[in-house]
Amino acid sequence: MKRLWAPWRMSYVAGSRAPTGCVLCEAATASDDRGVLVVVRRPRAFLVLNAYPYAAGHLMAVVNRHVGVLAEATAEEVAEVMELVTFATSLLGDEYRPDGFNIGLNQGRVAGAGITDHLHVHVVPRWNGDTNFMSVLGDVRVMPEALETAWERLRSRCGG
Repeated sequence: MKRLWAPWRMSYVAGSRAPTGCVLCEAATASDDRGVLVVVRRPRAFLVLNAYPYAAGHLMAVVNRHVGVLAEATAEEVAEVMELVTFATSLLGDEYRPDGFNIGLNQGRVAGAGITDHLHVHVVPRWNGDTNFMSVLGDVRVMPEALETAWERLRSRCGG
């Protein structure tokens, strides 16, 4: 049997706790951007690393206000989220050099939303050949970089 070692995950496993409230609301109001992985803040939205990424550098553009569907968001909030999506593609393009991006909004659990009640748009960098036997056969993703390292790389490009 082969083993995939990920010792940095132990701090997560040992410290796991049931969520209390909305994790995106907590990130929106947190004072420690590094601790909650917020890369950029704007008046109506923010950009945050996904704590459960599909790929290295997986970002989410999030409305500050706790709204769950597009129809509840204002035009200004949606515009600012889309500006952050555009910014995210430039930021990730400069830092990670992906071959493309998956950009999407999952509205509702049936559509794949993990957080159903707080509007956010995923920006996932993709590379040729980034799907391999681990995800195809084992339903496992191998992340080549720690979230803290990704935060440092991206935040440094934002002047922070």
